Amino acid sequence: MNNSETFTPWTQEYRPETRAAQGDGWRCPTTGMVPPPIGLGATFARDSEYRAPAGLAYLRDQGTPGYEQVEQVVAGLEGGSDALVFSSGMAAATAVFQVLPSGARVVVPETMYFGLTKWLREFGTQRGLEVVQAPMNDLDAVTAAVTAAPTALVWAESPANPTWTVTDIAAVGEIAHRAGALFGVDNTVPTPVHSQPFALGADLIMHSGTKYLNGHTDVVAGLLVKAPGSSEARDEIWERLRLHRRLTGPILGPMETYLLMRGIRTLFPRMRQISETARAVAEHFAEHPRIRRVAYPGLATDPGHAVAARQMTGGFSGMLSLHVDGEWQQSLRTANHCELFIRATSLGGVESLIEHRYTFEGPGSTSPKDMLRLSIGLESPADLVADLEQALEKAAKEDR
Repeated sequence: MNNSETFTPWTQEYRPETRAAQGDGWRCPTTGMVPPPIGLGATFARDSEYRAPAGLAYLRDQGTPGYEQVEQVVAGLEGGSDALVFSSGMAAATAVFQVLPSGARVVVPETMYFGLTKWLREFGTQRGLEVVQAPMNDLDAVTAAVTAAPTALVWAESPANPTWTVTDIAAVGEIAHRAGALFGVDNTVPTPVHSQPFALGADLIMHSGTKYLNGHTDVVAGLLVKAPGSSEARDEIWERLRLHRRLTGPILGPMETYLLMRGIRTLFPRMRQISETARAVAEHFAEHPRIRRVAYPGLATDPGHAVAARQMTGGFSGMLSLHVDGEWQQSLRTANHCELFIRATSLGGVESLIEHRYTFEGPGSTSPKDMLRLSIGLESPADLVADLEQALEKAAKEDR
């Protein structure tokens, strides 16, 4: 991977923090510019013998050199063999299900990102997929779901958005492989800083690059990563994914690719600070009189803590949920009284966000009504705690 043909002077492998910070050492091959320039061309000229000098013909088909860098770096951080960048996390995730044969059976979590759940219900079943939902923290239930009939794919997300339920990735991967199924893992929230799903048996990893990889709330992007090694089923689905992206066009623009790579350069220090702050906030409210429960795998009292501690390293990421005591409207009022926390959807940026997920998702939401989802950023932990305290106080006074 690291040679002059990929525009890097590196002659040895470095640790993940170094790879992320320097983008695998890529330089512009003509100027040496750091970072490489943004290529805005959508089509590329051929020479007098009708050859494509850099192997590029059309943006949708091969992308740009910026694609290659992002894909190489993310594949390397995950310990994978290849990666594909997409126009969004949803484009990446749904691509996996779209390239499965019609009639394929898939087992997915009862609790996972709402958008993917909705897509599977609205479109996956229409194109012939048999979609089976299972509680991924119950291994007996997962086994029963996977072995009830031939299964093509098992999908996991851990911790699961928005309740942060923890899945034993290694155990579920073993169940999937015993049944002859591929195993895909959404690693958006832990990122490769805190979790390495390939080491736990995953065949594919998905990222919403919009979130922590970018980290600045200014890009929508997605990625799929292929596990190291070769298997017939894994190789076949990967080639179909590559063809799917080429023919259907869920590509990322050159400017967005540049911004995504820029964000990845600070991934490790951002995640470490964010995780530390999230844990401090969770611990502060763990036994708070106005909070019924804090959902955060980093807390020793969390039902998923033991599994999370075993499969996550260096922290538990920056997402947590507060279940506000009292009538459920208390949670919505609390969000409305926040000043520092921004009332907005998405997650993974440098600014802290708060969301009453049930209200955002609307009819059909399975999110608890008393729950506030927090995405912790890079602010002072003391300021974040103080903001939530004053919001809880004001919401309580309104209820009197």
